[in-house]
Parts: sequence; C-alpha cells; structure tokens
Amino acid sequence: MKTPFAFALVLSLLLAPLHAHDATAEMADAAKNFLGALTAEQKAKATFPFAGAERTNWHFIPRERKGLVIKEMTHEQRLLAHALLATGLSHRGYAKAVSIMSLEAVLAELEKGRAGGAVRDPELYFVSVFGTPGGKEPWGWRVEGHHLSLNFTTAGDAAPALTPSFFGTNPGEIRTGPRTGTRVLAAEEELGRTLVKSLTEEQRQTAVILAAAPKDILNVPGRNATKPEGLAQGKLTAEQTALLVKLIREYLFRHRPDVAAEEWAKIEKAGLEKLHFAWAGGLERGQPHYYRVQGGAFVLEYDNTQNEANHVHSLWRDFDRDFGADLLGEHYKAAHPAKP
Repeated sequence: MKTPFAFALVLSLLLAPLHAHDATAEMADAAKNFLGALTAEQKAKATFPFAGAERTNWHFIPRERKGLVIKEMTHEQRLLAHALLATGLSHRGYAKAVSIMSLEAVLAELEKGRAGGAVRDPELYFVSVFGTPGGKEPWGWRVEGHHLSLNFTTAGDAAPALTPSFFGTNPGEIRTGPRTGTRVLAAEEELGRTLVKSLTEEQRQTAVILAAAPKDILNVPGRNATKPEGLAQGKLTAEQTALLVKLIREYLFRHRPDVAAEEWAKIEKAGLEKLHFAWAGGLERGQPHYYRVQGGAFVLEYDNTQNEANHVHSLWRDFDRDFGADLLGEHYKAAHPAKP
C-alpha cells in the first residue's frame, strides 16, 4: 500500500502543469520514432535540410508535394506519423485534422465522373522533417495536404512556433449521405457569426469592411499584406470582448494547450486593445462571408464563399513568428554573440 507521501508525490506528478519545453521534447521523440521506422528510401523522401527552401514552401491547395506521403507508409509507420501529428495538436485539433483528411473521400464521391479534377484521397497527406530532431540546432516538421497545412519550428529547448497553421473543409457541411450534417469547422463559423450579430448597427458600420466577401483568405502563402482594420476591441462591450476572446482561443487551442496558452499570453501582454475584428459579406448562414481578427503581426482569417458558401478556409499566422522567425533570431544571436 502506498504511503500518503508517495501517493501525494504521484498525484503531484500527474497534475503537474505542462510547459512549452515539454512540447519540444515530445515532438523530437515522436519525430525520431517516426524516422527510425522508415526505410532508407522513405527517409530520403521525408527529410530535408533545415535551411533549405522547402521548409517554407507551404500551401493548402491540392498540388504536387514533397515529403513522405501516408499512402506509401506501412501500418506501423502511419501510426507513428499520427503520433507525431498528435504532439502538435490538442485533442480537438487532432480530431479536426483527421476529419479534414477524411473529407477527401466525401469529395471523391461528390465529384465522381468529373473529368480533369484534382485527385481526392484521404491518404494523400505528406509528412516532412527539416533538420535533425532534438539537440541544440533548429529543426521543424510539417504535415500537409489538401486543406491542411501544419508547420512547427523550434530551436534548442525553446517552445515551438506553430504557424503558419491552416485548416479548411470542403464541403463545409456534408449535405448528403451517411455523414449528413457534419461540420468540422462549425465552431469557427458560428463564433464569428455570433460576434458580428451581437454588434449594434453603429458598431457594425465599422466592423463590416466589404459588402461582398473576398473569394478567399488574403494572407495566402507569399502574402502578408493585411493590416488591422474593422472594429477595435476598445469599442466592444465586455460581453462582446468575451466572444472575441473565445473566437481567438478556438484557433489557438486547436494546437497543443501548453504552447497555445503561451501564445494567448503573448496576445494579452501585447494588449487586447490592439485587436480589430473585420467582417465582409452576409450575416446569415449560407451567405458568402469572411472575417479577420488582427493585431499587429498576429492574424486569424476565415472565408466561406466557394461552392455556394460551403467551402471553408481558416488560417492562423504571425508574420513575426511564422516558421519560428523570432526564436531562430534569438538562437543565432546566442550562438554568435556580437563582439565588443
């Protein structure tokens, strides 16, 4: 029988808070386990130099990609690939990611008989590792395919950077078949709509920046041109601010909670008053619509206009931290201090 002291010790370990450096160690272990299960040929496909151009070559459209595709993995290797993916996401985020992959089968059925279209395959998702996991040198990894681009970067034992981060769904809502009613990104849509519909007419005149929603998110790969616009947080009521916070946290906490909590703390420290909420398009479900939350370099975007407003794109970026830009700067500064 355990003594009270031993029981308290075990309990304290179980309840100990996670720290961001735990994320780095867990990701490194999972990446090593995954790479260790690959053949030499597979490993050559899955690994890239950290400093190469491929690390920042991200996109969410169906296209030719580099990396090791799930379709070419054994059952054991697939499990280890998913174990790596799970180190970067929360339970909710992981469920969304694999559900997005599953929608490729739905699209294949909806597009059956259509000539010249993209290949729809739930196994057409690629795993890539950049640099050597663990150790002091920078490294990173990516899981990417149609409507999913998850990029993680770290250096030494620093907390990993989580952006760019893209989740999308087509269809946004499954309307036929056994999965009718499924909406993988329903929370992202409904929280944005709830916030804009809570605004007064005067607030809405500032928040709505365009009568018609843009055809896609604006901060696509290669672009980071938007600036904060729309309604400033300082013009919101306490209840509306709570809705804004809930919306932001929905995006951040798709990722592992310890690192997401640090990201949220940075946003709070920078000042919620710097945040702006912008909306474009219709206010009712089924109408093409778009929204953006931005404060400085931090931006969340959502767009649902394609396929009769049943095709969702959602994005989290931080132009100062995408691909670990800030932590890499600190790492190289520490490794090569300026001479007096």
